[in-house]
Amino acid sequence: MKSKIIYLLIAAFGCASAISSCTKLDEEVYSEVLPAKFTPTEKDLPTIIAPTYASLRTVMCGWQGYFDLQEEAADCIITPVRPNGWDDAGTYRRMHQHTWTTQEWQPYNTWQNAFATITKANTILSQIDAGTLSLGEIKPKVIAELRAVRAFGYYLLLDNHGNVPIITKIDPNDTSLPKQNTRAEVYAFVVKELNEVVNELSEDAKSTYGRLNKWGVKALLAKIYLNSGVYVGQAEYEKCIQECNDIIASQKYRLDVNYSDVFTYTNQNSSEIIFAIPYDQIYGKGNQIHLKTLDPLSQSVYQMTAQPWGGNCAVPQFINTYDAEDSRLKDSWIQGPQTNPSTGQVMITYVNSVPGMGGLDGIVAPSNAGFRIGKYVIKQNATGDMDNDFPFLRYGDVLMMKAESLLRTGDAGGAATLVTEVRQRAFRNNPAKATVTGADLTKGSTYQYGIQAPDGKVSTVNGGADIQFGRFLDELGWEFAAEAHRRQDLIRFGVYSTKQWFNHSPKDPTRSLFPIPQDEIAKNGNLKQNPGY
Repeated sequence: MKSKIIYLLIAAFGCASAISSCTKLDEEVYSEVLPAKFTPTEKDLPTIIAPTYASLRTVMCGWQGYFDLQEEAADCIITPVRPNGWDDAGTYRRMHQHTWTTQEWQPYNTWQNAFATITKANTILSQIDAGTLSLGEIKPKVIAELRAVRAFGYYLLLDNHGNVPIITKIDPNDTSLPKQNTRAEVYAFVVKELNEVVNELSEDAKSTYGRLNKWGVKALLAKIYLNSGVYVGQAEYEKCIQECNDIIASQKYRLDVNYSDVFTYTNQNSSEIIFAIPYDQIYGKGNQIHLKTLDPLSQSVYQMTAQPWGGNCAVPQFINTYDAEDSRLKDSWIQGPQTNPSTGQVMITYVNSVPGMGGLDGIVAPSNAGFRIGKYVIKQNATGDMDNDFPFLRYGDVLMMKAESLLRTGDAGGAATLVTEVRQRAFRNNPAKATVTGADLTKGSTYQYGIQAPDGKVSTVNGGADIQFGRFLDELGWEFAAEAHRRQDLIRFGVYSTKQWFNHSPKDPTRSLFPIPQDEIAKNGNLKQNPGY
């Protein structure tokens, strides 16, 4: 059972039917802020800001949303053609091979939903600015959090689309079309906004679950600074380290004892999650990762009330990078025989082999081809929507961001200490394997990059030994598999546009940015397409 504060957020995220079914809560939750007869107090703050988080459930796990955008453009997850379909006019093949179009749904959905968050924040800020929403003593906190969530929406656009309009006001009398800003201008705006509001936000880790508090903003700043070399050509590793140090020193978060605790269906109790997107199988639907990855025959394995669709799976080359004793391999991926708990009958056996993406080459992957995403623990009798919240920022990420920044600034030993700390829970049965050295982290990747032939064999001439700090990239893969991290990491490590994996060959570096959606350009003549499209 999730706490009342989480249900406040979930209710605002949900549809009208979901909200109406929550009437037993003490607080009355609205889908928008209504100024009439509303005198808010501190306890009303979640209700006021909740609408700004509304699109995040859709942006993260929605159909062809942010999760797909980050993972299917990278080297860990694919959606091959299956006996029951999944060609879908070639969209998954285009995402894998980096041949997406300016009308591809995955990048367009992230654009639309990020701007939905921004618009909701601007709407409430405009009400406050106009005096139609009087907030009294909580006004600074409300404004700060609204600006933080708006900046989060712009962070998503900064990372994925780059050159987007910066819109901070809602003015019904202004009929002009928004002007486009450069990626550098968006970067400067997001950093400025987050730094200006960070000290106005709550430091309480518990009462702000599912919202951006002070530590969530610092973690987001750390991530932006870590990637600033990509965004604006200027590395900001020292700033990243400082933000991480502040979070560590706060002692508000710690690594969960069990890796799976971060991702299970009661992960609102995790001590590691800094900022999560809350989901609920009744009141906050939308996390359907289990439906997309499991084969239909797995329905009886979990006694599910809905039948899975049998789509995406792990890239075999990535699975082959794991140490067999790394518990994250089994904690992250469903593999081997899957049995009906009542009868003991083996329903399907997932194998680490996928013949190809399918489509034009005529290849259809068997139903059991590829390990399936099991990181978000599936409970027995699961419905079509999971209770698992999506951990967007967590303490393990903070430790690894600091470690990478140390590694890149010459302190490989300090980086190794942090990586070892993160690895320890994954090697309880062989603690010696948890320890890595600075020399280890300066090695290349163990990923055998290369094109896979239809018979499953891979050419390894491309390899991974030449990737600077490639072993650290491997560590990121093992720790953050299926957490919508991988595209960003591959770009930062110079792999995204240089390496082959599965059926993917390198494309132009301009593919590190997604296109401005063609429909948006048609509506706004101020928008110019990103280079390479």
